[in-house]
Amino acid sequence: MSKIDHPRIAIIGLGFGAEFIPIYQRHPNAEIVAICQRNEESLKEIGDQFGIEKCYTDYDELLKDPDIDAVHINTPIPHHAEATLAALRAGKHVACTVPMATSVEDCKAIVELCAETGLEYMMMETVVYAREFLYMKELYDSGELGKLQFLKASHQQDMDGWPGYWPGLPPMHYATHCVGPVLGLGRHEAEFVSCFPSGTIREEMHDCYDSPFAVETTHIRFKDSDLSAQVYRSLFDVARQYRESFEVYGSQKAVEWPLIEHEPLVVHTAKKPEPEIPEEVKCPDYAHLLPEEIAPFTTGGVYSNEDGEEHLSFTQGAGHGGSHPHLVHQFVELLRGSGEGYPNAVQSANITLTGILAHESALKNGERIHLPEWSLSS
Repeated sequence: MSKIDHPRIAIIGLGFGAEFIPIYQRHPNAEIVAICQRNEESLKEIGDQFGIEKCYTDYDELLKDPDIDAVHINTPIPHHAEATLAALRAGKHVACTVPMATSVEDCKAIVELCAETGLEYMMMETVVYAREFLYMKELYDSGELGKLQFLKASHQQDMDGWPGYWPGLPPMHYATHCVGPVLGLGRHEAEFVSCFPSGTIREEMHDCYDSPFAVETTHIRFKDSDLSAQVYRSLFDVARQYRESFEVYGSQKAVEWPLIEHEPLVVHTAKKPEPEIPEEVKCPDYAHLLPEEIAPFTTGGVYSNEDGEEHLSFTQGAGHGGSHPHLVHQFVELLRGSGEGYPNAVQSANITLTGILAHESALKNGERIHLPEWSLSS
């Protein structure tokens, strides 16, 4: 693709999506030129609040706008694939909140269209830009962890009261928050999965997705590696505080997530006297990796509704680990020709399908299921 020195972005979906508006506005190398939402009254309020003139209620009309280089999609999960494919067909680059899609077929269509058009796609996975992940990535990249030996992650959340498509959702169907970090640390890809279900959610939700499972636990085998990882997830009828955890075990150091939110990480160092092996470490912030204009956004939310309440996904997610400005910066730099933009279309499909196919494995009592070849880098 040709580089875009100052990409012009449109944000689609303004619930969680409005969180990103001021970050793009203050980024020194990008701008928000349009926003889109079906609710015209809310759309106008947000447009007025942030001084955005182009406000679309029709997504198809927005895609015809030649002033827009890329879209950042924050619509409900069932619409991600449709909105992404429409944008790519209209010649727009795409950033999309997780997951990439809800089916193998839609993931494949996005990967193929990106390859055909040369357009960029980045899945906006918060965990792989959260400060805790960036701390572990720094240890890995510097060699302090030693040889990677095992990775583990979880995403447990009480989704009661969430609207629409959430009730009864199979746990691993939306697993990017726990799959993303185990694959993202060393930029690995999943080759095959085996998943076991456990427990039962209440009966009135069984028919929503023909799935009764309370917890799903997946083993992931990495492609071209001796590594494997374990991830587990629950959404209903499991007593647990919200937790997106990531743990890494190396030959020299290991890092474990706290059991209770906001407590320190625990770093284990090999060959120390036994009482000194573990050490509590307050995770540093990584705002220094960002342009100074958007660095403050790692430590606080920037959008709330008329009652001053932050979006539930932000509140429950402990601010998503300060990831939002990192996501924006990565996408902008990708369009400018100097950023990695992790995860790209193929990597995003691999991460997303790890969860979707894990649920298929759970339905078959742990049968091994291989990821499709097109979701693996050549």
